[in-house]
Amino acid sequence: MKAESSKPPSREQSFSVVFAVELWERFGYYGMQAILAVYLVQNLGMTDRTALAIMGAFFALTYITPVFGGFLGDRVIGPRRAMLWGAAILAAGYFVLALADAHRALLSMAMASISAGNGLFKPNAANLVRRIYQGDDKKLDGVFTLYYMAVNVGSTLSMLFTPWLRDRWGQESAFLTCSAGLVIGIMWYLSRRRWLISAGAERDQHRLPLLTLMGLLAGFVALIAALSIVIFSPDLARICVWGACLAVAIYWGILFYRTEAAQRPGLKLTYLLALQSMVFLIFYQQQVTSLTLFALRAVDGRFQIGGVTLFRFSAGQFQALNPIWIMLVSPLLARFYHAAARRNHPISLATKMLIGFILVTMGFFVWWQAASLSTGRISAWIMVLGYGLISVAELLTMALGLAVIARYTAARSSGFMMGCLYLLWGVAMYLGSLVAMHAAMPGPNLPDVVASHIYGLLFRDLFIAGLMATLCIAALLPLARRWDKAHLSTTGAPLDEAVQEVAGIPL
Repeated sequence: MKAESSKPPSREQSFSVVFAVELWERFGYYGMQAILAVYLVQNLGMTDRTALAIMGAFFALTYITPVFGGFLGDRVIGPRRAMLWGAAILAAGYFVLALADAHRALLSMAMASISAGNGLFKPNAANLVRRIYQGDDKKLDGVFTLYYMAVNVGSTLSMLFTPWLRDRWGQESAFLTCSAGLVIGIMWYLSRRRWLISAGAERDQHRLPLLTLMGLLAGFVALIAALSIVIFSPDLARICVWGACLAVAIYWGILFYRTEAAQRPGLKLTYLLALQSMVFLIFYQQQVTSLTLFALRAVDGRFQIGGVTLFRFSAGQFQALNPIWIMLVSPLLARFYHAAARRNHPISLATKMLIGFILVTMGFFVWWQAASLSTGRISAWIMVLGYGLISVAELLTMALGLAVIARYTAARSSGFMMGCLYLLWGVAMYLGSLVAMHAAMPGPNLPDVVASHIYGLLFRDLFIAGLMATLCIAALLPLARRWDKAHLSTTGAPLDEAVQEVAGIPL
């Protein structure tokens, strides 16, 4: 028994710890996301514009903070410790959110804690997976497939469960369940932490000096205080968002200037595809904003066949259609990619991006037609079709972020470029929430048909915007192909199967 206990943990054991914590973390995050819009509008009585402004700032900051959380994990506290601290802060944030009710100070502190906790957790959990399987690229492909499957399993379960809890026992029970999920994940980590002893960085192996610990604690308190102010201040949020854009633009300009001429075509293609994925996220953000409120006010939640009700969805549960479609389509898409590669006709990232925009445009066309032609509440099956189109589009656009950075960016700058990509996605979520304001209801308790037509106008505008974006991407496709060929002529390295497989898995 003694010899068995001293046996070093296997990679599979180490990975199982991160997998379980990631699953429960995503359970909490997506459970909160599923009911946030309805909670702010219905329970707190906010106007659509106020709620959407708060959500825009909140989601933007939640995607910007991983840039700093990754730096802390790498350079200061170690990824293993950062993941654990992030999970603990998230659990506390959801717990405070359950107690907040109409107390603005508690609400802002809870949302700020969630943003800060996500910033620590998100980059460092993925970093641990890479460290566990470092030097074993073949296994890493399948492992990341399982890892991102945890994201979809956790999000699907929570998006179905927390709205159900809210409808029956109130939002407090739903947010407490999100917190409890993180507590379960933390307890599993603590009971199996010996399996991760060899998986962290050198900084994970040593205790932090008391002075460093006190400084970090003071820094987190200051960060949460600052974020709580920004989330509820539209002017400050706007300054932060555009300041982040300016910082990325300056960095990109400096990087391009310092890059050798032979590597510039790949860098230009990185910039182009990253910006295109950012534009897609403006459409994607409608799932947690306008589409959720549309489901609340204008969609019949009953799934019926031949007049028989099979089951019923509440407004927040419709968001679960996204990960369900992702899990159904991902294996088929990955198989299609490999078949195309075997025939020596691989599909370029730029072409996938174009197809993705065609699909998202079709999705909003479906919602526009259904909303504008409705004489009452529209069928829940319309949401299934629309979410199916936008989910496949997500696999072809957002999920390419890792592949874009891996293929076209030099290794010395790939880490920070990934941070820039997340930052741009945060900006896009902010802009997407502002776009959703165009369907803000002029008053409470409007007839279903009036609400449908107001959302129909927004979906029409998004369809037109998607059509214009698609045409622009199609016009840029020859340029993207030319840059791709120029990049390959200098590197001689086509997109390998590892990146292709990861590109088919949602980030």
